[in-house]
Amino acid sequence: MKLVTALIALLFAAIGAMAQAPTPQATSLRGQVLETRNVDGYTYLRLKTAQGEAWAAVPTTAVKTGAEVTIGNATVMQNFESKTLKKTFDKIVFGQIVDPGTLLGAPRPAAPAASATPAVTKVAKASGPGAKTVAEVVTGKAALKDKTVLVRGQVVKVNLGILGKNWVHLQDGSGSAADGTNDILVTTKDAAAVGDIVNAKGTVRTDVTVGPGYAYAVLIEDAAVRK
Repeated sequence: MKLVTALIALLFAAIGAMAQAPTPQATSLRGQVLETRNVDGYTYLRLKTAQGEAWAAVPTTAVKTGAEVTIGNATVMQNFESKTLKKTFDKIVFGQIVDPGTLLGAPRPAAPAASATPAVTKVAKASGPGAKTVAEVVTGKAALKDKTVLVRGQVVKVNLGILGKNWVHLQDGSGSAADGTNDILVTTKDAAAVGDIVNAKGTVRTDVTVGPGYAYAVLIEDAAVRK
């Protein structure tokens, strides 16, 4: 499974977890930018923080040296190897800059970070080949492994620009929070915002490990997400 191999080699950062997996806790890091290095899709930042120097990686952006930045919705990775930079970081933080006033050029809104899950009403099941509810995907993951499914649901959480993808949690009112059958994680290159009702069509993957400590029993990979 090529994407899973790439994710293990590269990851972020953690994408807030599905209900049936341990939930990674978002952290933040603040410091002064001492150095920037741009690679395809990412900007690496060497920061001076209150605890000493630290490295962070964010989706490609222009940041001025000397700026004070806050990296939000962040996850720490240990012994992360960047093949592009030919460097292994003992520790690096993946996340997003959440104080856009520090960026070069016109200010822009901060990318959405993890937030409280909005109330979800019952969403009508998608129609067409492979149509499933969220609960049907979660409970039927063994039979659906590596198959294409179509799920319609409400976006309850989004992490943007992680490894060139957006990581979206969907709920449709099916399943139960008590046993984790009410939420499905979707990876996509399409845009989505919390509260949107969308159709997500992608491939079911099971038992996915994304870096140390981040394991997902099931997710929908490389989905086309449409309103």
